[in-house]
Amino acid sequence: MSPPAAVLCGLAGRVPSRVVTNEHLARRLDTDDAWIRARTGIRQRHVVEPGQATSDLAVEAGRAALASAGTDTADAVVVATTTPDRSCPATAPAVAARLGLDGVAAFDVGAVCTGFVYGLASAAGLIAAGVAERVLLIGADTYSTIVDPLDRANAIIFGDGAGAVVLRAGHPDEPGAVGHFDLGSDGTHEDLITVAAGGSRQRSLPGEPSRADRHFAMRGKEVYRHAVTRMAESARTALDRAGWKTDDVDHFVPHQANLRILHSVADDLGLPRERCVTHVESVGNTGAASIPLALAAQAFRPGARVLLTAFGGGLTWGSCLLTWPSSLSSPSSLSSPSSLSSPSSLSSPSSLSSPSALSRQERTTP
Repeated sequence: MSPPAAVLCGLAGRVPSRVVTNEHLARRLDTDDAWIRARTGIRQRHVVEPGQATSDLAVEAGRAALASAGTDTADAVVVATTTPDRSCPATAPAVAARLGLDGVAAFDVGAVCTGFVYGLASAAGLIAAGVAERVLLIGADTYSTIVDPLDRANAIIFGDGAGAVVLRAGHPDEPGAVGHFDLGSDGTHEDLITVAAGGSRQRSLPGEPSRADRHFAMRGKEVYRHAVTRMAESARTALDRAGWKTDDVDHFVPHQANLRILHSVADDLGLPRERCVTHVESVGNTGAASIPLALAAQAFRPGARVLLTAFGGGLTWGSCLLTWPSSLSSPSSLSSPSSLSSPSSLSSPSSLSSPSALSRQERTTP
Protein backbone atom coordinates (compact mmCIF):
# COMPACT_ATOMS: atom_id res chain seq x y z
CA MET A 1 0.00 0.00 0.00
CA SER A 2 1.48 3.35 -1.03
CA PRO A 3 1.77 6.15 1.56
CA PRO A 4 -0.79 8.97 1.47
CA ALA A 5 -0.07 12.02 -0.64
CA ALA A 6 -0.30 15.64 0.44
CA VAL A 7 -3.34 17.35 -1.08
CA LEU A 8 -3.86 21.12 -1.17
CA CYS A 9 -7.18 22.02 0.46
CA GLY A 10 -6.72 25.54 1.86
CA LEU A 11 -4.95 28.71 0.72
CA ALA A 12 -4.66 32.34 1.82
CA GLY A 13 -2.32 35.32 1.72
CA ARG A 14 -1.76 38.33 3.93
CA VAL A 15 0.24 41.53 3.39
CA PRO A 16 0.65 44.53 5.73
CA SER A 17 -1.59 47.52 5.09
CA ARG A 18 1.33 49.94 4.76
CA VAL A 19 2.14 50.45 1.06
CA VAL A 20 5.47 51.83 -0.15
CA THR A 21 5.43 52.94 -3.78
CA ASN A 22 8.43 53.57 -6.02
CA GLU A 23 7.77 57.28 -5.66
CA HIS A 24 8.19 56.99 -1.90
CA LEU A 25 11.54 55.28 -2.30
CA ALA A 26 12.68 57.92 -4.77
CA ARG A 27 12.36 60.54 -2.03
CA ARG A 28 15.19 58.98 0.00
CA LEU A 29 17.17 57.02 -2.60
CA ASP A 30 18.98 58.06 -5.75
CA THR A 31 16.39 56.44 -8.01
CA ASP A 32 13.01 56.90 -9.69
CA ASP A 33 9.99 54.85 -10.68
CA ALA A 34 11.18 54.23 -14.24
CA TRP A 35 14.58 52.93 -13.07
CA ILE A 36 13.01 50.56 -10.53
CA ARG A 37 10.41 49.20 -12.95
CA ALA A 38 12.96 48.69 -15.73
CA ARG A 39 15.18 46.55 -13.48
CA THR A 40 12.67 44.75 -11.29
CA GLY A 41 9.13 45.16 -12.65
CA ILE A 42 8.05 46.23 -9.15
CA ARG A 43 5.82 49.26 -8.64
CA GLN A 44 5.03 48.92 -4.92
CA ARG A 45 5.55 46.71 -1.89
CA HIS A 46 3.96 46.31 1.56
CA VAL A 47 5.91 46.72 4.81
CA VAL A 48 5.10 46.13 8.46
CA GLU A 49 4.67 48.93 10.96
CA PRO A 50 7.20 49.33 13.80
CA GLY A 51 6.65 46.58 16.36
CA GLN A 52 4.98 44.18 13.93
CA ALA A 53 6.68 40.84 13.46
CA THR A 54 6.75 37.90 11.10
CA SER A 55 4.55 35.85 13.42
CA ASP A 56 1.78 38.46 13.24
CA LEU A 57 1.48 38.04 9.47
CA ALA A 58 1.91 34.26 9.78
CA VAL A 59 -0.97 33.97 12.26
CA GLU A 60 -3.32 35.93 10.01
CA ALA A 61 -2.39 33.94 6.90
CA GLY A 62 -2.61 30.66 8.81
CA ARG A 63 -6.02 31.45 10.26
CA ALA A 64 -7.36 32.41 6.84
CA ALA A 65 -5.92 29.28 5.20
CA LEU A 66 -7.57 27.06 7.83
CA ALA A 67 -10.86 28.84 7.18
CA SER A 68 -10.35 28.28 3.45
CA ALA A 69 -9.98 24.57 4.18
CA GLY A 70 -13.14 24.58 6.28
CA THR A 71 -11.37 23.67 9.50
CA ASP A 72 -9.73 25.21 12.54
CA THR A 73 -7.36 22.35 13.32
CA ALA A 74 -4.09 20.90 12.03
CA ASP A 75 -1.72 18.24 13.32
CA ALA A 76 1.43 20.20 12.49
CA VAL A 77 2.50 23.77 11.75
CA VAL A 78 5.51 24.53 9.57
CA VAL A 79 6.74 28.10 9.15
CA ALA A 80 9.22 28.86 6.38
CA THR A 81 11.01 32.13 7.12
CA THR A 82 14.30 34.00 6.99
CA THR A 83 13.06 36.60 9.48
CA PRO A 84 11.94 34.71 12.61
CA ASP A 85 10.67 36.77 15.51
CA ARG A 86 13.79 35.77 17.47
CA SER A 87 16.94 33.77 16.77
CA CYS A 88 15.72 31.47 19.55
CA PRO A 89 13.16 29.92 19.85
CA ALA A 90 11.57 29.03 16.50
CA THR A 91 8.55 31.07 15.42
CA ALA A 92 6.25 28.16 14.50
CA PRO A 93 5.36 27.07 18.07
CA ALA A 94 4.22 30.60 18.95
CA VAL A 95 2.17 30.76 15.73
CA ALA A 96 0.57 27.41 16.54
CA ALA A 97 -0.30 28.53 20.06
CA ARG A 98 -1.87 31.78 18.86
CA LEU A 99 -3.99 29.75 16.43
CA GLY A 100 -5.20 27.56 19.28
CA LEU A 101 -3.25 24.54 18.03
CA ASP A 102 -1.75 23.62 21.36
CA GLY A 103 0.45 20.55 21.54
CA VAL A 104 0.86 20.00 17.80
CA ALA A 105 4.22 19.55 16.10
CA ALA A 106 5.62 22.94 15.07
CA PHE A 107 8.95 23.92 13.55
CA ASP A 108 10.63 26.46 11.26
CA VAL A 109 12.22 25.83 7.88
CA GLY A 110 15.17 28.07 7.00
CA ALA A 111 15.89 27.87 3.27
CA VAL A 112 15.55 31.60 2.55
CA CYS A 113 13.46 32.21 -0.60
CA THR A 114 13.24 28.47 -1.32
CA GLY A 115 11.65 27.97 2.09
CA PHE A 116 8.10 27.42 0.88
CA VAL A 117 9.09 24.63 -1.52
CA TYR A 118 11.25 23.02 1.18
CA GLY A 119 8.28 23.41 3.51
CA LEU A 120 5.99 21.66 1.03
CA ALA A 121 8.40 18.73 0.92
CA SER A 122 8.56 18.65 4.73
CA ALA A 123 4.77 18.76 5.03
CA ALA A 124 4.37 16.04 2.41
CA GLY A 125 6.86 13.94 4.35
CA LEU A 126 4.93 14.36 7.60
CA ILE A 127 1.78 13.18 5.85
CA ALA A 128 3.48 10.28 4.05
CA ALA A 129 5.06 9.12 7.32
CA GLY A 130 1.71 9.14 9.11
CA VAL A 131 2.85 11.83 11.56
CA ALA A 132 0.07 14.19 10.48
CA GLU A 133 -3.25 14.01 8.67
CA ARG A 134 -3.37 17.76 8.10
CA VAL A 135 -0.47 20.26 7.98
CA LEU A 136 -0.60 24.04 8.02
CA LEU A 137 2.37 25.42 6.05
CA ILE A 138 3.10 29.15 6.20
CA GLY A 139 5.69 31.10 4.26
CA ALA A 140 6.23 34.41 6.04
CA ASP A 141 8.91 37.07 5.84
CA THR A 142 9.38 40.67 6.92
CA TYR A 143 12.40 41.67 4.87
CA SER A 144 11.91 45.32 5.79
CA THR A 145 13.33 44.37 9.21
CA ILE A 146 16.66 43.16 7.77
CA VAL A 147 17.12 45.30 4.63
CA ASP A 148 18.90 48.62 5.12
CA PRO A 149 16.35 51.29 4.09
CA LEU A 150 19.23 53.27 2.55
CA ASP A 151 20.44 50.34 0.45
CA ARG A 152 19.45 51.39 -3.06
CA ALA A 153 20.08 47.94 -4.54
CA ASN A 154 17.89 45.95 -2.13
CA ALA A 155 15.37 48.39 -0.62
CA ILE A 156 13.61 48.60 -3.98
CA ILE A 157 13.15 44.82 -4.25
CA PHE A 158 11.83 43.42 -1.01
CA GLY A 159 8.46 43.56 0.71
CA ASP A 160 6.73 41.83 3.62
CA GLY A 161 3.97 39.24 3.57
CA ALA A 162 2.74 35.78 4.46
CA GLY A 163 1.07 33.04 2.47
CA ALA A 164 -0.31 29.80 3.85
CA VAL A 165 -1.63 26.48 2.61
CA VAL A 166 -3.38 23.58 4.30
CA LEU A 167 -2.41 20.11 3.13
CA ARG A 168 -4.38 16.96 3.98
CA ALA A 169 -3.72 13.28 3.47
CA GLY A 170 -5.14 12.01 0.20
CA HIS A 171 -4.39 10.15 -3.00
CA PRO A 172 -1.61 11.05 -5.47
CA ASP A 173 -3.99 11.00 -8.44
CA GLU A 174 -6.64 13.36 -7.05
CA PRO A 175 -6.88 17.10 -7.82
CA GLY A 176 -4.77 19.10 -5.41
CA ALA A 177 -2.10 16.42 -4.99
CA VAL A 178 1.44 17.75 -4.43
CA GLY A 179 4.46 15.72 -5.45
CA HIS A 180 7.52 15.04 -7.60
CA PHE A 181 9.97 17.29 -5.79
CA ASP A 182 13.48 18.37 -6.61
CA LEU A 183 15.57 20.06 -3.90
CA GLY A 184 19.20 21.16 -3.94
CA SER A 185 21.85 23.38 -2.38
CA ASP A 186 25.38 24.69 -2.87
CA GLY A 187 26.97 26.01 0.30
CA THR A 188 30.16 27.03 -1.47
CA HIS A 189 28.27 30.16 -2.51
CA GLU A 190 26.86 31.00 0.93
CA ASP A 191 28.37 34.48 0.70
CA LEU A 192 26.16 35.58 -2.22
CA ILE A 193 23.10 36.22 -0.02
CA THR A 194 23.78 36.96 3.64
CA VAL A 195 23.06 38.75 6.87
CA ALA A 196 26.53 38.53 8.39
CA ALA A 197 25.69 39.52 11.97
CA GLY A 198 23.44 37.88 14.54
CA GLY A 199 24.62 34.28 14.29
CA SER A 200 27.16 32.31 16.30
CA ARG A 201 30.06 33.13 13.96
CA GLN A 202 29.73 36.87 14.44
CA ARG A 203 28.81 36.62 18.13
CA SER A 204 31.89 34.52 18.86
CA LEU A 205 34.11 37.37 17.66
CA PRO A 206 35.04 40.45 19.72
CA GLY A 207 33.60 43.84 18.95
CA GLU A 208 30.27 45.07 17.65
CA PRO A 209 29.09 44.34 14.11
CA SER A 210 29.06 47.11 11.54
CA ARG A 211 25.86 48.59 10.13
CA ALA A 212 26.43 46.71 6.88
CA ASP A 213 26.85 43.38 8.66
CA ARG A 214 23.55 43.84 10.50
CA HIS A 215 21.63 44.11 7.23
CA PHE A 216 20.80 41.93 4.25
CA ALA A 217 23.44 41.82 1.51
CA MET A 218 23.22 40.29 -1.95
CA ARG A 219 25.60 40.18 -4.91
CA GLY A 220 22.92 40.76 -7.49
CA LYS A 221 24.61 39.92 -10.79
CA GLU A 222 25.95 36.59 -9.54
CA VAL A 223 22.65 35.75 -7.87
CA TYR A 224 20.79 36.45 -11.12
CA ARG A 225 22.96 34.00 -13.03
CA HIS A 226 22.67 31.25 -10.42
CA ALA A 227 18.93 31.81 -9.95
CA VAL A 228 18.04 31.43 -13.62
CA THR A 229 20.27 28.37 -14.10
CA ARG A 230 19.28 26.55 -10.92
CA MET A 231 15.55 27.23 -11.17
CA ALA A 232 15.39 26.06 -14.78
CA GLU A 233 17.45 22.92 -14.06
CA SER A 234 15.38 22.08 -10.99
CA ALA A 235 12.11 22.61 -12.84
CA ARG A 236 13.24 20.25 -15.61
CA THR A 237 14.20 17.61 -13.04
CA ALA A 238 10.78 17.77 -11.36
CA LEU A 239 9.05 17.55 -14.75
CA ASP A 240 11.15 14.52 -15.71
CA ARG A 241 10.31 12.75 -12.44
CA ALA A 242 6.61 13.28 -13.09
CA GLY A 243 6.82 12.31 -16.74
CA TRP A 244 5.51 15.75 -17.72
CA LYS A 245 6.64 17.73 -20.72
CA THR A 246 7.00 21.47 -20.65
CA ASP A 247 3.87 21.80 -22.78
CA ASP A 248 1.93 19.94 -20.06
CA VAL A 249 2.40 22.86 -17.66
CA ASP A 250 -0.66 25.10 -17.54
CA HIS A 251 0.75 27.57 -15.01
CA PHE A 252 4.33 28.28 -13.99
CA VAL A 253 4.64 29.88 -10.53
CA PRO A 254 8.26 30.74 -9.73
CA HIS A 255 9.59 32.50 -6.66
CA GLN A 256 8.77 36.15 -7.24
CA ALA A 257 12.33 37.49 -7.17
CA ASN A 258 11.97 40.12 -9.86
CA LEU A 259 10.30 40.23 -13.24
CA ARG A 260 13.53 39.82 -15.21
CA ILE A 261 14.39 36.56 -13.45
CA LEU A 262 10.85 35.20 -13.82
CA HIS A 263 10.77 35.83 -17.55
CA SER A 264 14.32 34.52 -18.04
CA VAL A 265 13.47 31.21 -16.34
CA ALA A 266 10.26 30.86 -18.37
CA ASP A 267 12.19 31.56 -21.57
CA ASP A 268 14.88 29.03 -20.61
CA LEU A 269 12.21 26.38 -20.09
CA GLY A 270 10.49 27.25 -23.36
CA LEU A 271 7.30 28.25 -21.56
CA PRO A 272 5.20 31.06 -23.03
CA ARG A 273 5.41 34.08 -20.73
CA GLU A 274 1.62 34.20 -20.45
CA ARG A 275 1.80 30.93 -18.49
CA CYS A 276 4.24 32.50 -16.01
CA VAL A 277 2.34 33.81 -12.99
CA THR A 278 3.68 37.13 -11.74
CA HIS A 279 2.62 38.90 -8.58
CA VAL A 280 5.87 40.71 -7.84
CA GLU A 281 4.63 43.96 -9.40
CA SER A 282 2.34 44.76 -6.47
CA VAL A 283 4.09 43.15 -3.48
CA GLY A 284 7.80 42.93 -4.35
CA ASN A 285 10.00 40.00 -3.39
CA THR A 286 8.46 38.59 -0.21
CA GLY A 287 10.90 35.72 0.29
CA ALA A 288 9.32 32.48 1.47
CA ALA A 289 5.88 34.09 1.18
CA SER A 290 6.17 34.86 -2.53
CA ILE A 291 4.89 31.60 -4.05
CA PRO A 292 1.85 31.16 -1.77
CA LEU A 293 1.00 34.87 -2.15
CA ALA A 294 1.13 34.45 -5.92
CA LEU A 295 -1.06 31.35 -5.72
CA ALA A 296 -3.57 33.11 -3.47
CA ALA A 297 -4.06 35.80 -6.10
CA GLN A 298 -5.00 33.29 -8.82
CA ALA A 299 -8.13 31.42 -9.88
CA PHE A 300 -6.89 28.36 -11.78
CA ARG A 301 -9.30 25.84 -13.24
CA PRO A 302 -9.64 22.55 -11.31
CA GLY A 303 -7.11 19.99 -12.53
CA ALA A 304 -4.72 22.58 -13.98
CA ARG A 305 -1.10 21.44 -13.88
CA VAL A 306 1.08 23.81 -11.91
CA LEU A 307 4.88 23.98 -11.70
CA LEU A 308 6.49 25.71 -8.71
CA THR A 309 10.17 26.59 -8.52
CA ALA A 310 12.30 28.74 -6.22
CA PHE A 311 15.83 29.87 -5.50
CA GLY A 312 17.31 31.42 -2.38
CA GLY A 313 20.32 32.01 -0.19
CA GLY A 314 22.38 29.11 0.95
CA LEU A 315 22.42 28.63 -1.97
CA THR A 316 19.18 26.63 -2.10
CA TRP A 317 16.73 25.77 -4.85
CA GLY A 318 13.74 23.51 -5.38
CA SER A 319 10.75 22.68 -7.52
CA CYS A 320 7.57 20.67 -7.26
CA LEU A 321 4.41 19.94 -9.19
CA LEU A 322 0.77 19.98 -8.23
CA THR A 323 -2.65 19.71 -9.82
CA TRP A 324 -5.10 22.41 -8.85
CA PRO A 325 -7.84 21.23 -6.47
CA SER A 326 -11.45 20.98 -7.54
CA SER A 327 -12.63 23.32 -4.79
CA LEU A 328 -10.75 26.14 -3.10
CA SER A 329 -11.78 29.46 -1.64
CA SER A 330 -11.82 32.60 -3.77
CA PRO A 331 -8.49 34.32 -4.50
CA SER A 332 -9.92 37.32 -2.64
CA SER A 333 -8.34 35.64 0.40
CA LEU A 334 -5.29 37.79 -0.37
CA SER A 335 -5.85 40.79 1.84
CA SER A 336 -4.22 43.14 4.24
CA PRO A 337 -4.53 43.26 8.03
CA SER A 338 -5.09 46.72 9.36
CA SER A 339 -3.64 46.05 12.83
CA LEU A 340 -0.95 43.57 13.73
CA SER A 341 0.93 45.19 16.55
CA SER A 342 0.29 42.42 19.09
CA PRO A 343 -1.60 39.13 19.42
CA SER A 344 -4.45 40.87 21.20
CA SER A 345 -4.91 43.39 18.39
CA LEU A 346 -5.15 40.90 15.53
CA SER A 347 -8.14 41.45 13.28
CA SER A 348 -10.38 38.58 12.29
CA PRO A 349 -10.26 37.53 8.61
CA SER A 350 -13.69 39.00 7.98
CA SER A 351 -12.51 42.45 8.99
CA LEU A 352 -9.49 42.55 6.72
CA SER A 353 -9.46 44.98 3.81
CA SER A 354 -9.34 43.77 0.23
CA PRO A 355 -6.54 44.39 -2.30
CA SER A 356 -8.78 46.78 -4.24
CA ALA A 357 -9.31 48.84 -1.12
CA LEU A 358 -5.55 48.89 -0.59
CA SER A 359 -4.95 50.35 -4.01
CA ARG A 360 -7.20 53.30 -3.20
CA GLN A 361 -6.08 53.96 0.34
CA GLU A 362 -3.90 56.83 1.48
CA ARG A 363 -0.25 55.96 0.86
CA THR A 364 2.27 56.46 3.63
CA THR A 365 6.00 56.83 3.37
CA PRO A 366 8.30 54.37 5.16
